[in-house]
Amino acid sequence: MLEPINLEKTKNSPEIILNKDNATFKISGRSIVEDPKEFYSPVYAWLEEYIKSPLNSTDFIIDLEYFNSSSARQIMEIIMLLEKIPETGKKVKVSWMYEAGDEMSKERGDEIKLVSKLDFEIKEYPAEEF
Repeated sequence: MLEPINLEKTKNSPEIILNKDNATFKISGRSIVEDPKEFYSPVYAWLEEYIKSPLNSTDFIIDLEYFNSSSARQIMEIIMLLEKIPETGKKVKVSWMYEAGDEMSKERGDEIKLVSKLDFEIKEYPAEEF
């Protein structure tokens, strides 16, 4: 059985929820971790295992308000892993979320969508007011 990953976000690391039991797959917050490859290593291992027996439909949400270039590389690694799911005959959709007015995040999503083979949706949500 695949144990869920549930990491709480910090000021430098994102919240990560990978839970096959309740079909929740989400990365959100900020990703400016010191060693992104090491930080995301359990995520890769979990996804490698998940790909062996995925749900009929996987909806993966990425809602990063900020991430540095080394984290961007890790996000691409995750996308490439997710691209293996359709080979099993199952569906996967990525929802790239960005706050209204955050053109940089939207552009990053657009760039990834261009190179991804997945059903990739870019969704804007209202900016928070303070």
